[in-house]
Amino acid sequence: MQGQNKLASFETTILPHLDAAYNLARWLTRNDADAEDVVQEAYLRAFRFFGGFHGDDGRAWLLGIVRNTSYTWMQQNRSAQLNTPLDDELPEVGSDDMNPEAQLLQKADAQMLRQAVEELPLEFREVLVLRELDEMSYKQIAVVADLPLGTVMSRLARARKRLQQILTGHTQTEVLS
Repeated sequence: MQGQNKLASFETTILPHLDAAYNLARWLTRNDADAEDVVQEAYLRAFRFFGGFHGDDGRAWLLGIVRNTSYTWMQQNRSAQLNTPLDDELPEVGSDDMNPEAQLLQKADAQMLRQAVEELPLEFREVLVLRELDEMSYKQIAVVADLPLGTVMSRLARARKRLQQILTGHTQTEVLS
């Protein structure tokens, strides 16, 4: 693939997945600035090795690179920042018809869910984010995470179970308070 053709093909195949790449990096690193660094490095790697891409699922290929770049970055930069919670919130599914109390409860639920997902171990958090937020198939997750399909299914089931336990624990704690 020559220069101009490579750039044009990269832009149409890989560039549209920038939001998904950032979303995955943010959930893995738990930090907005670190996620930006990881995505920038991942896109550089993707461009460098784009000539070797012969598949039809550019999103899965790119997210695999983002995942690997995130893990490499975390190995090299373990710091207190990795435990810093995100400042932004999950997107709210709201209604203009909701009263202030219902809106407050919805915001509290979204905050509790975001915190519960952040409490998950990394290997559970990544498959849950890829499936539930990025809406990837099990097969696509297996490609991204470089795991057998059975392992993806097992981790996802365990992640959901652990998330349920965390959320139940938060709810019981709040009721007892």
